[in-house]
Amino acid sequence: MRVKSDGKYNKILQAAIEVISEKGLDQTSITDIVKRAGVAQGTFYLYFPSKKDLIPAIAEDLLSLTLEKIKSETKLKSDFWDIIQTLIDETFELTKSYKDVIILCYSGLAIVHSMEKWETIYTPYYDWLEEVLQSAISKGTIIGDIDVKWTARLIINLIENAAERFYIAEEDKDLTAYKQSAFSFLQRSLSR
Repeated sequence: MRVKSDGKYNKILQAAIEVISEKGLDQTSITDIVKRAGVAQGTFYLYFPSKKDLIPAIAEDLLSLTLEKIKSETKLKSDFWDIIQTLIDETFELTKSYKDVIILCYSGLAIVHSMEKWETIYTPYYDWLEEVLQSAISKGTIIGDIDVKWTARLIINLIENAAERFYIAEEDKDLTAYKQSAFSFLQRSLSR
């Protein structure tokens, strides 16, 4: 996971991800989390008012990890379609690694928090992809008559949904074909 500037925060967050992945949210106690993190019980409450308040922090951490990995893998790439393929590959890989936590985040944020919280968490990711799309439009790589803001959200949601569907419901399918279907759909939709 991504290291935050505060070591205790990161320890609690990582311990929460591990324990919740093992036991589930309902069966996990704050004592379980702080014991795994090696911090005092009161330290937990300095960062999180309740166990359910971990969910947006976990979601934000996973999304930051995803975006950092994608940016790292694409920083030397200038071809839009190479960037999209990397976006697909990294999203599928991270979904595979953290599928149980992703399910938890979706259910937890749906129950405890609003869509506005999701939008706030996703804003850096959306902004990055909007820049990539705008660059591809200016180079003439993709069609120019799109709403860049809406298209960035649509692409991210499409790729995440494909990865989640594969790893949560359809793991018996061919992974390469699944990823290629997402790529081909985007290519047909956006190519000039």
